[in-house]
Amino acid sequence: MNAAITATGQREFHSATEEQGLSLDFLHDYLLGNYRDLYAATLALDVNDHNAVLIVRNLLVTAGEADLEQRRAEGRLIARRLALLPPPRVYGLFMALRRARVNNRRTRAIMREWLAARPDLAFDAVKYRGAVKSAVRHAHLSPDGELGPFLFTPHRQAAYTTPILETWRRAHYEQAALYELPYTVAEGFAAKHRVARATFLERIAPRLTRLERLRLQESAHALKVDAVRADLTTMPLTRLASYVLALSTEDRVRRRAELTAALRAAARRAAGDEAGSWGATVAVLDDSFSAYGSGQKRRRPLAVALACHFLLEALSTEYTPLWLSGRTDALLVNPYGATPLGERILDGLERGPGRLVIVSDGWDNSPPGLAGEVLRIWRTRLDLDHTCAVVHLNPVYDAADFDVRRLAPTVPTAGIRDAENLVALVELARFAEGRTGIVELRAHLARRVERFLREDT
Repeated sequence: MNAAITATGQREFHSATEEQGLSLDFLHDYLLGNYRDLYAATLALDVNDHNAVLIVRNLLVTAGEADLEQRRAEGRLIARRLALLPPPRVYGLFMALRRARVNNRRTRAIMREWLAARPDLAFDAVKYRGAVKSAVRHAHLSPDGELGPFLFTPHRQAAYTTPILETWRRAHYEQAALYELPYTVAEGFAAKHRVARATFLERIAPRLTRLERLRLQESAHALKVDAVRADLTTMPLTRLASYVLALSTEDRVRRRAELTAALRAAARRAAGDEAGSWGATVAVLDDSFSAYGSGQKRRRPLAVALACHFLLEALSTEYTPLWLSGRTDALLVNPYGATPLGERILDGLERGPGRLVIVSDGWDNSPPGLAGEVLRIWRTRLDLDHTCAVVHLNPVYDAADFDVRRLAPTVPTAGIRDAENLVALVELARFAEGRTGIVELRAHLARRVERFLREDT
């Protein structure tokens, strides 16, 4: 579960892409072969999209190894998870199944039902034409109306009655039509018609999605295109934290009030009914050099720590953040320096909190091993009654250990990808402490699966 939450098969600070991929593939194969029911049940948890796709693909590839009851349970979980995944991920999965020549009746039924549930398949056909064409062909489907001709002989039609298909046809020779298409499709037509970038962004702005606006805002600002502005107060917390960290220090200082207000608004939304229910909390937050992540996951660990900072502030009645660098201005954090986790944990425990939350990749190196010893002595000698709940949240998958790196066996550790899942992960982390067993874990997963499937009805 830790791996399915944190790992994406991409390079991390301490391991290359190949190591990550090999480690994750082995772990999936091992769990699938030995604990198939638990493996399928992880689809009901807050796993990342990369692992959700891998789990679905593996379950469908090995469908012959499951009994009838397992296939039924897996089918419901797969259908529900596919409904939650972004369409590009699902279409990518369908293309992977086609390359693997997985085309049994169950797979075709899942593909057919997902395509039938799409709110506007014609829109998908324009935005993801190659992927939709591949899925339709692989599932042996015959699309109704103009969709079939559009997918397989798009230029043979003199005109389409479906508005978006007709707009796509006109965009080949009429510049005005491209501004009625999705941004990713219109961008290609803009290049074909040699439309100036600033002009294109100005006119396509009303068609941009919320995240497209966030991604394009800074480049549009450089081109003096004011129409592309994102409403930061509506952005997801961790995505917003990544955006803030991508800004220069000067921009963060200049926009301090706007950025801080947006982060706090996102944190209050993420906290929901739990806001203010945690009492006195101390957070040890990792902004050491390894929090940079990698070229593929730039500043991702630091973004998670920053997002957790604002969420914990919203959850707690009394909150103290302790950044490893000693910074007190969260908005200006940058990945720099060593990882003195032991010292900061001591500082946190001295404050006598009801809860200590550590957000770090776990590479304690200043000095090495001090954090583990501090936590061991605290748990076995000083706090036998567990008056302070300690949990370690780790945003980085450790390929060598097939898990996230732990600080001490006496402290529960859970993988985290998005700060929005922090509350659920703190609950899940107790299974990593060794004080509960497989029976309790199965019961917990059964409840999560039931709730996950019930949300679909």
